[in-house]
Parts: sequence; C-alpha cells; structure tokens
Amino acid sequence: MKLPPLSLYIHLPWCERKCPYCDFNSHETVHIPEQAYVRALLTDLRRDKHLAADREVQTLFIGGGTPSLFSAEAISSIVEGVARELNLSAQLEATMEANPGSAEADKFLGFRRAGINRLSLGIQSFQDDKLQALGRVHNAEQARAAVEHARAAGFDSFNLDLMHGLPGQSEADALGDLQTAIDFQPPHLSWYQLTIEPNTVFNKRPPTLPVEDLLADIQDAGEQLLADEGYGQYEVSAYSRPEMACRHNLNYWSFGDYLAIGAGAHGKITAENGRILRYAKTRTPQDYLGGDRYTARSWELKETEVISEFMMFALRLNAGFSLAWFEEVTGIDAPRLQPAMGSLLEQKLLEQSGRNIRATALGRRFLDTIIAEFLP
Repeated sequence: MKLPPLSLYIHLPWCERKCPYCDFNSHETVHIPEQAYVRALLTDLRRDKHLAADREVQTLFIGGGTPSLFSAEAISSIVEGVARELNLSAQLEATMEANPGSAEADKFLGFRRAGINRLSLGIQSFQDDKLQALGRVHNAEQARAAVEHARAAGFDSFNLDLMHGLPGQSEADALGDLQTAIDFQPPHLSWYQLTIEPNTVFNKRPPTLPVEDLLADIQDAGEQLLADEGYGQYEVSAYSRPEMACRHNLNYWSFGDYLAIGAGAHGKITAENGRILRYAKTRTPQDYLGGDRYTARSWELKETEVISEFMMFALRLNAGFSLAWFEEVTGIDAPRLQPAMGSLLEQKLLEQSGRNIRATALGRRFLDTIIAEFLP
C-alpha cells in the first residue's frame, strides 16, 4: 500500500492567559521551562520517528497554547532537532502560531531565521472592545503592528486568524474587521464563527451572541467580500490567494498522516499493512516533562471509524474528494459509502461529478448533518 503524505505537529501548551472561548490544551504560566521542554520534545520524536517509515515530512506546524512565548533560540533548537531526526522536504512548509503582543512580535525575525517560513497570527478582531470581550491580551494597535512586523521579518507567507459572530457584533463590525484584514493583503485568511465549546468559561457563563439571522447575513456578506477581493475559499473557514493554501491543514483534511509531539498532541499514522492508528500524548505539561512515557494511549481505527473520520475532514474542502483518493488512503472500497452517500446525493446535500464527491452550497451549511450519516 502506498502511504499518504506525512506532516509533523508540535504542541507548545503554554499561554499568558487562557481565553474564555478556548478549549485547546493550553495552560497559563508566567515561566516556561524551555530547555527541559525542548529536550522532552526531541526525545519524544526520537522514539516515534520509526512511524515516518522513511517518508519525507512535507509540512511542520507548531501550535499551542502560544508558541511565540518561546524564545527564537528555543524554536531554532526544535527545528534543528527535527531536521536531525527526520527527512524534511526541500519545500517544507514550516508554520508557527503567534500572538500579536508586542513582546512576541519583536521575536518574528528570530523565528524566521530559525527556519519558520509561515506565521499564523491570532488577530481575532481589530476592535478593542471585541478583543476585550474575547479575553485577548493584545489590543487593536498591537494587532495591526504585528502584521507589519511579520512582513518586515521576511514572512512572505502568513495567515491572519479572524473570528465573527462575537458578543455585541453587528454586520458592520464584522465586515469592518474583515476589510481591515484584507487591506493588509495577507496571502491567507482564516475567518470563522465563534462557537461556544464545552469546558470553557463561555460555556459556563455564555455571552450574548448575534442571532441566527444576523450570523447568516454576516457569513454571506463576508464570503462575498472575500471573493470580490480575490480570496478563494477552499475549506469551510479558509481563504487564500492562488497557490497560498495552508498545505499542513490540507494534509489533515485530505486524510494524510501526521506525527505529533508535545503535551496533548494527537497523531495519525497509516501502517504499511493498511491499518490506521491514532495516538495521544500525555496531556499536562507537568506529566509530559516528569516522566519518560510520552504517549498516553494509542488505538487502531475500525473501518466504520475510518469512514466517518475521512468524511468529517474531506467534506470540509470545497473541492471535496475523489473516490479513488478515498480508496487509496483508507484501503476501503468506495461502495462501502453506500447507502448514506446515495441518500445525501438525493437530498442535494452532496453532488457527484464523475468520481468526485463534494458538499453542495446547501450541504456546506449542514455539514454536521451530512457527517452524522457516516458515524458508526
């Protein structure tokens, strides 16, 4: 069996302050044990590198938490250590998430010299009152300055993360944020609606959010604005200039493989016999640093789980997927997608062109309904 493309995800779990909407594995701290954590990451990687099966790593993504709290020297040590252990593609896309705070922005040049060639800036809004409502630690002025810092540091490829559907947000507010972002001419924009997740402060104390009709108006107007400005939507919340889509996320959504290191990181690996394995790393930084067992658990996906996971990711893509690709990366014959796929085609939630399947415009509004049809 031909193995799918391979990526590497690295989790740096600390942040200055946990945002009330965040359900990621992130932990507030005033002191980061950088050297100890870098050593743990690289030890973890050495133990897992056999899972790469000699494949080149096409993309690397450092997420968090707030990775930009780490020093440029620590990031350089991580990148250099990864390069010693794995075969990295000559066209490696190396992304790192960064916050717009002034202290982090001052490090951008160091991150670029460390081998990071793509930044993802967590802007969320360019309006101070909205940033305060979201519990962000930066302000609007710092958000604007961070984009300029990224450009000055030599990042030709970068993403701006923006949220809409914020507490007290009008359509004019949302479109104003989007236009401000577009005016910076970023190669890539992630524009997504705030959702209230379990185990968050917002779930315990829900803010007042825009009503459904207003959310729909914001979504429609925003998508039109982005299209008018030359940003192609290639995934539910991802928009880019031509050839500037995030290759790392595309590998996720295309059901590629990815190694994962760092506290709470999750990986997916296809074995040469076709079995698909998932694993999760020890969740808390203290446990990750304090022991020599980095992987908390691993499990093999059943056929029904493979199908549901594939559909959960692939149908987020505007282009959908080919049945040939489904068979190649899952090892499952396409007829196993029936009868669910036939029913969704009849309901006009999916459409088929030759052997390509994708969600219709209507289906993209009801992806949860579509995916539920493929759940075990």
